[in-house]
Amino acid sequence: MENGHGAAGLMPFGIGHNGGPPLDPGAGWRHFCWKKAHANAWKTPPREIALARLARAEALGISYRDYTAALLDTGVHL
Repeated sequence: MENGHGAAGLMPFGIGHNGGPPLDPGAGWRHFCWKKAHANAWKTPPREIALARLARAEALGISYRDYTAALLDTGVHL
């Protein structure tokens, strides 16, 4: 341990912390909404769209998942 902060430089949790979920209001609802939106974004697209994305990803030399992630993050076709 370096400087008493652990190997990664992070402060350890305080006394009495049980590592449970955050207690801020709405955290559970935000997590539920995020998981639902994530599932909707990554659902399987129609066959024609998936094949077009796959062809474009192969032409760029990247994986289908990387291409789709970039498309979902930026909204721009690479």
